[in-house]
Amino acid sequence: MTYCVGLKIDRGLVFMSDTRTNAGVDNISTFRKMHVWSEPGERVIVLLSAGNLATTQAVVSLLDERTKAVGERAPTLLETPSMFRTAQIVGNIVRDVISGTALEGQKAESYFNASFILGGQIKGSEPRLFMIYPEGNFIEAGGDTPFFQIGETKYGKPIIVRAYDPAMSFEETAKLLMVSFDSTLKSNLSVGLPLDMLFYEKDTLRVGFQKRITGDDPYYRTVSDGWSSALKAAFKNLPDFPMG
Repeated sequence: MTYCVGLKIDRGLVFMSDTRTNAGVDNISTFRKMHVWSEPGERVIVLLSAGNLATTQAVVSLLDERTKAVGERAPTLLETPSMFRTAQIVGNIVRDVISGTALEGQKAESYFNASFILGGQIKGSEPRLFMIYPEGNFIEAGGDTPFFQIGETKYGKPIIVRAYDPAMSFEETAKLLMVSFDSTLKSNLSVGLPLDMLFYEKDTLRVGFQKRITGDDPYYRTVSDGWSSALKAAFKNLPDFPMG
């Protein structure tokens, strides 16, 4: 299992992902689930992955191969005319990898299932954010749906829904996502540290702040401990349930 979030704010895009993969309690590993392709001044593309590790690695490897041999494997992520076309290319590769790997008769929702969050900006257009399904189709974030989650979503979603504001700063968004991830980590052992975070500021066309957050990160510990204390205090301040 995993947990990844891509979120749109007025200032740009924010991405966060965990790094835990497991095939049972005795086979837990750490793998990066955030992948970045960029050409400063022209485009930034970020891909978050969740699902079967062999599937997600195959998809990322195929995308990497195209960017390293542009003349032989067009189109590539570094020459697509729009983020929509980029989402189409990634979706086609996801569909082909799953259908080519799955046993005869199995569907995309089988053991080889994988889903992705794709976001970024190409010069001359606005930042865009997509969620790509195992079948290769996708949807785009908008004003009514400003963020996407993949993997273990249920524990962290209520926090984002309650506190999200499109006018948030990057610093406030980082705090929001850390609380969302901390709640998920404490509820599901299949999601784990370290976390990868990336900020993309609108129209800069370059990767902004990027950081790996470990368990001993002082700010993460402050947010985690502070969130727990705040919840306990809020609970105590609620009026008692009327029994009469």
